[in-house]
Amino acid sequence: MSENLTRLNKYLSEAGYCSRRAADRLIDAGRVTINDVVPEMGTKVASGDVVKVDGEIIGERKQDFVYLAFNKPVGIVCTTDTRVEKDNIIDFINYPKRIFPIGRLDKPSEGLILLTDDGDIVNKILRASNNHEKEYIVTVDTPISQTFINRMSGGIYLEDLGKKTKKCAVKKIDKFTFSITLTQGLNRQIRRMCEYLNYEVQTLKRIRIMNIELDMPVGKYRELTNKEFETLTKLISESKKTFDPTQGVSRKSRR
Repeated sequence: MSENLTRLNKYLSEAGYCSRRAADRLIDAGRVTINDVVPEMGTKVASGDVVKVDGEIIGERKQDFVYLAFNKPVGIVCTTDTRVEKDNIIDFINYPKRIFPIGRLDKPSEGLILLTDDGDIVNKILRASNNHEKEYIVTVDTPISQTFINRMSGGIYLEDLGKKTKKCAVKKIDKFTFSITLTQGLNRQIRRMCEYLNYEVQTLKRIRIMNIELDMPVGKYRELTNKEFETLTKLISESKKTFDPTQGVSRKSRR
């Protein structure tokens, strides 16, 4: 009789501990054990196995998923490693359940970031190939020219990538301010694009992730509304999956 086994990274994700990507890093660092033995990457968890991270037992999920929209202040770091960063997002929010950010927002940047304990939804949203939009308001140190708008819109060559960034929507707001909508999530992408054109970013705020808009004060968070979540689910329903196709994104009844 075959036993129902779950890959370790998926187990940690479904338990609400972290995303699969983060779980792989924990496993690789030797911080995860199964029955007090450090496993190899790709090891599967069987029913009755005891999984621990840093000595803490990680059990199966018993509560509904959490989905939060947070207005991150400048200076807060998007990491779940509270041992390393003093000004980390987890300690700042101090949410009563274990949650983790979906993606990142640089320390000098502010604005919208989503947090959850649903590992599968993280995988779908993070995949750049799914073309999910993120919108930003940016101020720079030099007056914005039409050439700047055209070149930013058409994509900027980044040397370490060896190719141009994807085309994007860029609109001038005033002399030093523009909006930009990306479908990529490259590290420091907007700052690097501006630097290439000899512009320096002064402020950078994310105001939208797909259908979720920034509408709370700096440093505050709220739960996604039912309508927001339903729309979000539809937007990612056609995303390429990196996990078992029989495991869809689901949500239990909400209060």
